[in-house]
Amino acid sequence: MTPEELFKEGYDRYQAGDAPADLIPVFKEVCEKAPKNGNAWASLSWLYLLENKPAPALKAAKTAVKLNPHDPQARINLASAMLELKEKGVRPHVEVAQQLLMASEELLDEVKKNFEEGLSRKPDWKSLARVKQWLFEL
Repeated sequence: MTPEELFKEGYDRYQAGDAPADLIPVFKEVCEKAPKNGNAWASLSWLYLLENKPAPALKAAKTAVKLNPHDPQARINLASAMLELKEKGVRPHVEVAQQLLMASEELLDEVKKNFEEGLSRKPDWKSLARVKQWLFEL
């Protein structure tokens, strides 16, 4: 299976409700096979965050942001992981995400859906709720 096919399969399984713990190995494999795929790294960081694993989430999110600095979701994941690990320097990532979202209605809709979906899977996700508040309620 190509990294693209594996990514699509993992994404489809996620949308169908598969547990993040079951999907982490799939996305780790995509990242190993296609280490320059920023979307795969962002997805992996999201799954780690859903599984309360902020340290590997931070590492994956940093890679995602490095590969694709204009991906607001990668920045949101990074900010969430940093909050959970009580790291400093969250605000610049939130501000960049905000600028990117203001520039694209399509990205804004996608990110809003991700917030809803993430908070429905993990209702007590404080760091994500905080980032959402910063982005949309300023």
